[in-house]
Amino acid sequence: MVPALPSNADPDIEQVRAKVDRLFHEAEVATERHHDAELRLEELRADLSDLRADESKQQKRVASLQAAVDRNLAAEYEGQTISATSRMVVSGDPAAFLSELTTLNSYRDLQARTIDELDRESQALEIRREATEDSADELADTEKSLAKEKAAADAKLAEAKDLLGDLEAEERARFEAESSRGNTTRLPDDVKASGRAAAAIQFALAQLGDSYVYGAAGPNAWDCSGLTMAAWGQAGVGLPHSSRAQQGYGTPVSSDNLQPGDLVFYYSPVSHVGIYLGGGRIVHAANPSTGVVISGVFSMPFSGAVRPG
Repeated sequence: MVPALPSNADPDIEQVRAKVDRLFHEAEVATERHHDAELRLEELRADLSDLRADESKQQKRVASLQAAVDRNLAAEYEGQTISATSRMVVSGDPAAFLSELTTLNSYRDLQARTIDELDRESQALEIRREATEDSADELADTEKSLAKEKAAADAKLAEAKDLLGDLEAEERARFEAESSRGNTTRLPDDVKASGRAAAAIQFALAQLGDSYVYGAAGPNAWDCSGLTMAAWGQAGVGLPHSSRAQQGYGTPVSSDNLQPGDLVFYYSPVSHVGIYLGGGRIVHAANPSTGVVISGVFSMPFSGAVRPG
């Protein structure tokens, strides 16, 4: 019989690190999906506002046409447009009668066109109402998705913190040493960049050593897309707060054609982003146990790169 391990047996730091890294990544995936949902929510709110304004204008158009039709029907009912036969009986002037008949026919043609237009505009109003309802429903679903992704990220982060909290001081030091392997916060002196790329890199490097916080975009804490958004924002290029969305803001470049300043994306689907420095390195907000550091460009599963601007 194999004796049980004592309850105070040292944990396998490599296993703990692997599990914590997995939890951090899962939390980041959920956070980036949260960012995507926030972007979609902004779009939906703008769309819904436009739809409601359009629906209001259409409602006024329909109301105006309906009022015109009602007035015309009331006029006929009150005898203001008596029948053509009645006019023939009372008229002693055939030429005047024909003139009035032409006017009456024109009036009724106009009445028919007004009713047709009212029907068309009413159908258009119904289409707008349906579009508004659909947009409102999607907005509500997106708000639920936001809450779900936030809860998922918080749960993964809490689990990772619990694991780290169980480590003794010596074990925590070993964990941090393992986690920092291959990363550095030492400022490089060989980055060759110019123009807007240089401005973005300079800003990102100024944040080396800052904390990683899910959903943060400065000034002293960042998540991956928050850092790249702020860095390129300093260079005058607007990026969304989402690694997946940032992949659509620039010219795609291959891994063997990277230049300093390029945004480099990781995992599939994309859930992490950093800024290429040259020399096979990126600066990025890595995870809560590492913060903003310089790492190898292929230290994570590479999925693509773009050149902003």
